[in-house]
Amino acid sequence: MNQLYRIAIIAALAGFLFGFDTVVISGADQQLQALWGTSDLFHGTYIMAMALWGTVIGALFAGFPTDKFGRKNTLIGIGVLYFISALGSGLATGPYLFSFFRFIGGLGVGASTIAAPTYIAEVSPADQRGRLVALYQFNLVFGILIAFLSNFLLKDFGASPWRWMVGIEVVPALFYTLGVMTLPKSPRWVLLKTGNIDEAKAIFQRLGIAADDEMNTSEKTSGIAEKLFQKKYRFPLLLAFLVAFFNQLSGINAFLYYAPRIFEAAGLGESAALLSSVGIGATNLVFTFAGLYLIDRLGRKTLLHIGSYGYIISLSLVGIAFLQNWEGGFVPLFLFMFIAAHAIGQGAIIWVFISEIFPDHLRAQGQAFGSSVHWVLAALITLFMPAALSAFENPGLVFLFFAFMMVLQLIFVLFMMPETKGIPLEKLSKQLER
Repeated sequence: MNQLYRIAIIAALAGFLFGFDTVVISGADQQLQALWGTSDLFHGTYIMAMALWGTVIGALFAGFPTDKFGRKNTLIGIGVLYFISALGSGLATGPYLFSFFRFIGGLGVGASTIAAPTYIAEVSPADQRGRLVALYQFNLVFGILIAFLSNFLLKDFGASPWRWMVGIEVVPALFYTLGVMTLPKSPRWVLLKTGNIDEAKAIFQRLGIAADDEMNTSEKTSGIAEKLFQKKYRFPLLLAFLVAFFNQLSGINAFLYYAPRIFEAAGLGESAALLSSVGIGATNLVFTFAGLYLIDRLGRKTLLHIGSYGYIISLSLVGIAFLQNWEGGFVPLFLFMFIAAHAIGQGAIIWVFISEIFPDHLRAQGQAFGSSVHWVLAALITLFMPAALSAFENPGLVFLFFAFMMVLQLIFVLFMMPETKGIPLEKLSKQLER
């Protein structure tokens, strides 16, 4: 295997754990609410959304260790957090202890959305950067698929199937942590923190990349003390905010967390709902692979343009299907279309795009900003989703709201979003300064 791809795949396994950890709770969702007899609000706040609040904290503060201790060391710490979370959640004896360990896992998820895309972007040549960073998203959806499949296979395992569902994550967490220890440091981080041009170039050489094609070394030691929130960086900040905002206002995380519940609302039985969730994971994986193939060919803007139309059509059809009480497999079919639109659009581009638009010395901070917006919204939507599904006699209105938000995303793509494919990071950050 090409050395560069081996390194990118190992780093991107943080995305596998992200996807697995995020979605595995969907299989335990209703078991845990029945076991502990919690209200919809308590269940949404402490059981389902607690990991997301950990993700928010992880995303807010992971920029510091990513800059201070390095991208690689932060990735190792993320693996440890995932391991502790999985073990503790599986052994938890009550809702508060369970929530605490889910929070620990959330810290790992939030930190991974900063450290992993940043690391991969910094070890990638410009013409391959899109698909290499998108390996993070590919692993993420692969983790989602494996979580859905694992939940289905473990649904009747033992006296408390939910313990096995959430605890099995200790296995991939251990393998990931050992693998990331073999990675080199980010050459751009080495240059920023030590000024050692020879070491940075040696790492690029190990990766098979011509360093002079990727970076202007005279810029590396300038402006390191700059603050992110200043006038000349307002445009990349606005871009990061809007991409993250629209990602979550599609309803994607709410759906992934509550997929079995939504399928049951559409008339499927519990077993069929879990099996349909596996189909969602498979659809996500196939279309993410398509996005991975196309992102450096068509570009980030084109993929999000395509995905926006897919969102609008599929979410509108889901809303209409619920409102018109269409029987049969219409809702699962339209939700599969929604997942396909997400995978080839927002899913493929979000972590790539945000990792590209900030200068080297502010990349981790910029990634932290975009990730924080993403995860704050994810937590809020996930928190209120059970109450929203209960409050409306028909959930179709919820999906129509998400469809409207995707119309606004389409306007953003058409009139504001720049194309970033194939442009060296240092040149791109200069173009986006205003």
